[in-house]
Parts: sequence; structure tokens; C-alpha cells
Amino acid sequence: MVPLLLVLLLILILVGAGFAVKILWWIAIALLVLWLIGFVARPKGSSGRWYRW
Repeated sequence: MVPLLLVLLLILILVGAGFAVKILWWIAIALLVLWLIGFVARPKGSSGRWYRW
């Protein structure tokens, strides 16, 4: 019974990690798109940086 529970727990952890990694990939893609939009749409008269830091 214990090995079966351990296998089920391992499967649950791997599925949860896979879902979290997929969410992180979507967040990274969204941030990349926002950065590219900011890079293209920066003001013409500035020093070249559209962010404050």
C-alpha cells in the first residue's frame, strides 16, 4: 500500500511541476512580447531607454 501511495504522490508532484513550468513559460512569453513592444514604441527623443531603471 505504501509503494502505491508513493508512486501516486510522485505522479501528482510531476504533473503539478509540469503545469507550473507551462505557466512560467506563458508568463515569460508575455513579458518578452511586452518588452519588444516597449522597445519598438519608445519615444524618439529619449536616450534610448523606455524604462526608468
